[in-house]
Amino acid sequence: MQLQHYIEGKWVNPTQEEFVQRDASTGAVIGSCSTDGLDFGSILEYGRQVGGPALRKMSFRERGLMLKRLALHLNDICKKYYALSYQTGATKADSWVDIEGGIGTLFAYASLRRQLGDQRWYVDGEIARLSKEGTFVGTHVMVPRQGVAVHINAFNFPIWGMLEKVAVNLLSGMPAVVKPSEITSFLTEAMVRDIVASGILPEGSLQLVQGSGVGILDTVGSQDVVTFTGSASTGRKLKSLPQITNEAVPFNMEADSLNAAILGEDAAPGTEEFGLFIKEVRREMTTKAGQKCTAIRRIIVPEQYLEDVQLALSAQLSKTTVGDPRAEGVRMGALVSKKQQEVVRDRIALLQKSSSIVYGDPEQFEVIGATANEGAFCAPVFLRNDNPLKHIDSHEVEAFGPVSTLMPYRSLDEAITLANMGKGSLVSTICTYDSNTAQEYLIGAGAQHGRILILNRESAPESTGHGSPMPLMNHGGPGRAGGGQELGGMRSVKHYLQTVALQGHPTMLTQVTQQFQPGAERIESDIHPFRKHFEDIRIGDTITTAKHTVSETDINNFANLTGDRFYAHVDATSLEGTPFEQRVAHGYWVLSKAAGLFVEPRKGPVLLNYGLESCRFTKPVYPGMTLGVYLTAKEKIEQQQRDDEDYRKGIVKWLVEVYDETKETVAIATILTMVKLRAEKE
Repeated sequence: MQLQHYIEGKWVNPTQEEFVQRDASTGAVIGSCSTDGLDFGSILEYGRQVGGPALRKMSFRERGLMLKRLALHLNDICKKYYALSYQTGATKADSWVDIEGGIGTLFAYASLRRQLGDQRWYVDGEIARLSKEGTFVGTHVMVPRQGVAVHINAFNFPIWGMLEKVAVNLLSGMPAVVKPSEITSFLTEAMVRDIVASGILPEGSLQLVQGSGVGILDTVGSQDVVTFTGSASTGRKLKSLPQITNEAVPFNMEADSLNAAILGEDAAPGTEEFGLFIKEVRREMTTKAGQKCTAIRRIIVPEQYLEDVQLALSAQLSKTTVGDPRAEGVRMGALVSKKQQEVVRDRIALLQKSSSIVYGDPEQFEVIGATANEGAFCAPVFLRNDNPLKHIDSHEVEAFGPVSTLMPYRSLDEAITLANMGKGSLVSTICTYDSNTAQEYLIGAGAQHGRILILNRESAPESTGHGSPMPLMNHGGPGRAGGGQELGGMRSVKHYLQTVALQGHPTMLTQVTQQFQPGAERIESDIHPFRKHFEDIRIGDTITTAKHTVSETDINNFANLTGDRFYAHVDATSLEGTPFEQRVAHGYWVLSKAAGLFVEPRKGPVLLNYGLESCRFTKPVYPGMTLGVYLTAKEKIEQQQRDDEDYRKGIVKWLVEVYDETKETVAIATILTMVKLRAEKE
């Protein structure tokens, strides 16, 4: 069976057989693929000209809802992918991480629509005053890049590897061309077929090419983004291509790294932490047969616990049954291919030059449900390096399989040194119940690791583990790990956006960005803004409230009501050496009184107070001062209608500015209200 590309709006057969894909456990042929003869320039241009404009017409909210619809659709049919996943050597548990973990990433990025707003651009940060009178200001606006995201993915996660990247670029408004590994792309193709058939994504926003991908970066330009997941050596070659450097193409690299797990000195044998450490190392060695960029490769333990760890880990690994993941009782499947099996065995041989195998045999082991010489199997193997400061192969050679090296340390400083000898890692784990140990490890090793897991009895019950990157947390690392940032919530979204410093009059910037900028013209209206439906509210709509003169009674009543008897509010004799001249009104009284002044009490489109986003008290308020309020519509975000609701609604952010009789601001806040829409959209 020839696997197909999805390019320029159609499924296309390859022109020749370049690579034959085989079942990792049986060696049976699955299909073949090839990128020979593809016009990558035309493919990328199709994404730029067709997919890009369609995505950029959508707001962040609309793109987020699109991701949610896609995630729901794939979640409904995800069981169909498991049978294909078993052919990659993955067990059911391994497949769950790849398939449902990938879909979960779509859900996670869909939720970011609430932070990004309801426009096609994102206003990043507050306004900068650039002139004396405030008529010339600036703000930073982020807009989608006008190119295509080219994703070159690794073999170990054919679904998660695609979804965790395209979730970000699609939310950002960029189309993607996905080039999965030619070893496991049959699984990626199966999901892409379902995505295309669903019609959820605009045409041109997702294309798939299968094969080696030679030449795919020859026509990338300055508006494109390239991401790479795989070996550090291949990543460096791609990153240094003339087209990448000449065009200054953003290149995000996430490379395999020699990740470490450190056992704290307090985590002695018999403690809960010791047991958790052994289980975590065993899990990371055997999940996906150790074929994870985040897998633990170096096991760094206090020298006095070395024998205990060796015995305990050996006992845990002895329970790991190897074989065809479709067979009953198998806990670890095959490596992805016979070629990968050869590479892992060669790397073990290199490691043996300075370390000795203390558990496992890469050549002789029992296989369940398959024949060892037909499948790409490898038993768990761990080595021991008694002098890791001198014998540095353990910090430089990676066997990308179920292989780790045990090594001792004499002090925490030495443990940090050993961890950092990996020259940059995606993740490390420190297993300790001592906060000082964790703190010193953070400051000593943090610069060399993209993520640090502190594992102990309190975090373990809900911990996702050493090797599980979370969509809204940073995933990437310095040095050998590539220096990239594959995930990270808003941080990764910004990778696909271009920052523009937008300058002008605050009124113009308000009109352009659809976010009220301080100093802009306020739009006074005879109709209270709370009497308006969501779609009738204009950014800049303002009411100027009646005024109120503060009294000591106000302060006393608020203190009695709330129980807040902080000395500055109730004791005029305690103010010496403080910033206050006399009893000062509670800040929250100021905010509460402001609400009393601006609220429209009658029933109307405003459904509820949704929250307080920011609040600052900028000047003391004393009895005798007279306060007024400007309430201004700052930003609007339409919300998705839930099944149990018979109305549609949106969130309106209001700028609350409380000022005194001198027109000086005494408090400023952003409040949120939920407001009904007038009618169904046509």
